[in-house]
Amino acid sequence: MLPDPTSDDRLDRAFVALGDPVRRRIVARLSRGPATVGDLAAPFAISLQAVSKHIQVLEQAGLVTRTRDAQRRPVHLNPGALEELTAWIDRYRLVHEQSYRTLDALLTDPPTAPPGAAEPSQEDRS
Repeated sequence: MLPDPTSDDRLDRAFVALGDPVRRRIVARLSRGPATVGDLAAPFAISLQAVSKHIQVLEQAGLVTRTRDAQRRPVHLNPGALEELTAWIDRYRLVHEQSYRTLDALLTDPPTAPPGAAEPSQEDRS
């Protein structure tokens, strides 16, 4: 079964969007609740227009949404998109964790010789 290309595209856009430290800080701030562009721009030494462009990248990646509340346009985090990223990462993390557990078990309890196998002689050990 081939992977869903739209899913791959979404993941690509999300990871590219999160590759920027300003956008990661915006996502971190939005994890505490919705905020306006002005609120999101406050901790940065960049223009409102630059923050708005960062938000557009996050929005195109599906990581955030905007709503209209009278004159305000608060930005909201899309938890479903973050869950999709986490699920993708977990899938590979679990595979590797199992490999490490198997390796740990081998290192902790080395395999024993099968029954009937001859023990190496003293000459063979040297």
